[in-house]
Amino acid sequence: MSNVPQYSQSMEVEAPPEAIFAILDDVTRTPEWLKRCTKIEALSDGPIAVGQKMKYHYKDGSRTGVMDGEVAQHEPNRHLENRFTDRMMAVSVDFRAEPLDAGRSRLTHTITIDTKGIGKAFTPMIKRQLPDQTMGAMTSLKALAEGR
Repeated sequence: MSNVPQYSQSMEVEAPPEAIFAILDDVTRTPEWLKRCTKIEALSDGPIAVGQKMKYHYKDGSRTGVMDGEVAQHEPNRHLENRFTDRMMAVSVDFRAEPLDAGRSRLTHTITIDTKGIGKAFTPMIKRQLPDQTMGAMTSLKALAEGR
């Protein structure tokens, strides 16, 4: 078994992939569905594209921080993977949407956190917290996409 914490969750959303990605591709909306996020800054203008650099600002309890990031993969209305790094971890945040019938989608969210240096001490805690954090983000994103 790998020591790299990873968690994947899928759920049906009563909205087409376009509605989901309208939210995901607008980085200013990330704090609406991701509890830890206080802001994501796109460091260049224009639509989301592979290689676009960004800064992820977060608050975790009393700790705040900033991670450098970039868009690793982007297929409009289908797939988005962002990668973020700092001195303690490298994080992959991946979303895939597949259309179902009647304007519904299956959304899959996978997060992988590769700890490094002193961050390795946090690996057991991250593994415990990852399912709840991922599910919380998915539930909030689903509600926004469904207009609730």
